[in-house]
Amino acid sequence: MKAIIGKKIEMTQVFKDDGTVVPVTLVQAGPCIVIEVREYQDRKAVVVGFGNRNKIAKPQQKQWGDLGSFSHVCELGIPEGEELKRGDEINLSVFEQGDTVDAVGISKGKGFQGVVKRHRFKGGPASHGHKDQLRMPGSIGAGGPQHVFKGKKMPGRMGGERVTVKNLEIVQVNEKDGVLAIKGAIPGSRGSIIQIIGTQGSIWQK
Repeated sequence: MKAIIGKKIEMTQVFKDDGTVVPVTLVQAGPCIVIEVREYQDRKAVVVGFGNRNKIAKPQQKQWGDLGSFSHVCELGIPEGEELKRGDEINLSVFEQGDTVDAVGISKGKGFQGVVKRHRFKGGPASHGHKDQLRMPGSIGAGGPQHVFKGKKMPGRMGGERVTVKNLEIVQVNEKDGVLAIKGAIPGSRGSIIQIIGTQGSIWQK
């Protein structure tokens, strides 16, 4: 199963043999322990744990038992024809250089933002009587219904959402240190949790 949980370290660059510079994101990935195997009507999935935590609640202590205490737990889909059982370990050996993966994470929170930054509005003219109107949203539509329609592009909270970046290439696999070098940018800040999902096979993630 080409799927693993990791922690975003930083961005850096890697030089290929021909001297080409490749921007990459380093992810401290795995090892992940299978906690539970779940079966649905049309698919199977596993609950995996990642990281260590000093104190955990009693329900988790009873469920995890001697597997350990995990700081992060999530559910990952299993491709058809593959079997996993409780206690199995998922590490970087499932990935190879050149594999294509999807990266799932929580984007950086940017707080309360206006329409120019949040929705890329153009803004108004900067001269000829438009004082204090440069970054204003303008009209929000008809006043007849007496309410603002859902989905209207207006100021509000920006970022802090689940984002998936697809079809990223794995440039390096360092099994000794447990680090993946993935080409391009990955959502989230340093230290945030990232799900690395292989695009080969039918994998469902939650």
